[in-house]
Amino acid sequence: MAIVKAQSLTYTYPNAEKPALDDVSFEIQKGEFVILTGPSGCGKTSLCRCLNGLIPHFYQGELKGKILVNKYNIVDHPIHELAKHVGLVFQNPENQLFALSVEKDVAFGLENLGIPRKEMIERVDCALKTAGIEDLAERAPHELSGGQQQRVAIASIIAMNPEILVLDEPTSFLDPLGAKRIFKVIGKLNESMDMTVILVEHRLDLAAKYADHVIVMDKGKIALDGKPRKVLNSDETRMLGVGIPKATRLYQLLDEEKALHSRQVPVTADEMGKLVRGALRA
Repeated sequence: MAIVKAQSLTYTYPNAEKPALDDVSFEIQKGEFVILTGPSGCGKTSLCRCLNGLIPHFYQGELKGKILVNKYNIVDHPIHELAKHVGLVFQNPENQLFALSVEKDVAFGLENLGIPRKEMIERVDCALKTAGIEDLAERAPHELSGGQQQRVAIASIIAMNPEILVLDEPTSFLDPLGAKRIFKVIGKLNESMDMTVILVEHRLDLAAKYADHVIVMDKGKIALDGKPRKVLNSDETRMLGVGIPKATRLYQLLDEEKALHSRQVPVTADEMGKLVRGALRA
């Protein structure tokens, strides 16, 4: 069942000469982990803004076509209503954190919804544990590291119990270890809670193993859309400048030299290692 469906979606910011999104059509199924990637300025962030109604309700401009999110047409429903179904985590967590403690930040959205106190406490505790930050509940967000702040931002969204979690390059300011921890939390949400995840990301080395759907954008259009192994192994993806996983690129080079071949293209270092070890034993 499609939980997100876009049909000929075209959007142009006010006073812009070209559309940020140009005749975009795709479907995302419930429970999928989707990586949305592509060159800088290709329209990824604009598409994220459509998913929770920031476009067209906050950013004006001209919107054509249709996008349905959990069967809701974003044009017909205000941002606060869509926020019950779609949670958006921004690139910089500092844009979402403002309370005096982590616990209060995570509870903020629930307070605005008028959730009863007992249920609120339970949902906050569950969100903190899921994000692995229950020991930070009393800490001030500004005292935390970038990775910890990002997990607080994710926890604040988890507490709202959205069906869809959208993350716009959540690891941009993190080192590889911090990024790995964030992806682990996101993967857990997708697997254990059946939450649909839409991740805008360029660190495909770390993120690819969680994905079951990859969408590549270029110049406001959908360039490729399909299964990770097929899309990431495509010459078109590489030519667009998308940072495909190093394991996939190494496999491509070895396959070109007839040194290694497999029906299943590796997307992680572990998969590549198993493939090489198997070839050496053969």
